[in-house]
Amino acid sequence: MTAPGSIDDVQQMLAAQGYICGRALATVVFLSLRLGRPLFLEGEAGVGKTEIAKAVAAALGRRLIRLQCYEGLDAASAVYEWNFPAQMVAIRTAEASGSADRDALGRELFGPDFLIERPLLQAMRPDENGAPVLLIDELDRTDEPFEAFLLEALSDFQVTIPELGTIAAPEPPIVILTSNRTREVHDALKRRCLYHWVDYPNFAREVEILHARAPEAPETLSREVVAFVQQLRSEDLFKKPGVAETIDWAKCLLALDVINLSPEVIADTLGAILKYQDDIAKLQNSEATRLLDQARAELEPA
Repeated sequence: MTAPGSIDDVQQMLAAQGYICGRALATVVFLSLRLGRPLFLEGEAGVGKTEIAKAVAAALGRRLIRLQCYEGLDAASAVYEWNFPAQMVAIRTAEASGSADRDALGRELFGPDFLIERPLLQAMRPDENGAPVLLIDELDRTDEPFEAFLLEALSDFQVTIPELGTIAAPEPPIVILTSNRTREVHDALKRRCLYHWVDYPNFAREVEILHARAPEAPETLSREVVAFVQQLRSEDLFKKPGVAETIDWAKCLLALDVINLSPEVIADTLGAILKYQDDIAKLQNSEATRLLDQARAELEPA
């Protein structure tokens, strides 16, 4: 598929992949694709930042390459490494045969056959379907030295391997970076990107999302689920449920053949929407009933 020609096309393109978004997000995705600029998405966990990259890749028919960030991630782990066990086997085989040419063996050992490509290098390679989508997920988990390296890599879309030289992307990948904002990402990196804060959706949009991702859920149940989750987000919780939890919960309720919410059903399935025991404990006894009553009051016509 060719790149979308308008913001409306972006919304339709993403909706076809089950991703429902507002015009502001569709606009920044459109500009990122049109201008070839990396897209930096921040927001709470579970609001759909990673899913945007998946939807864009699927809609455009591009390969999705994901670099999952973590504390201690360095440039070598993100770009490449040498297949050390295979190199040792090659060395021993050459020694056993007695025909080892040191120079030739050295060139072979540090050649493409022994190179393990990691996400950043994979994203620089040509692809018959077009430049891949490079998802750099949860960048806030890394540290500043890796950010500095990434800033350089995204500036020139090239990486250097000492034994092989510089490898440049024939066509820059579509880059999407995400952050849960557990720490601030450096301004220099943000300036390279188009930025958007992905917030929790309002009631109407979350119901629309649930229809797209769990279409088998009855209308009444979908509205009750979304209303209850939105009430839950107003509580003082360690981790508020995201849209991903809303979808998971609805699917769990469907698996249990639930038609309408009840305090008992909520108590039995809290593990689908809350992931910390302290948060679950807050909803014991009458709290679930109170929130359910508030949610249903919001659903009643004025």
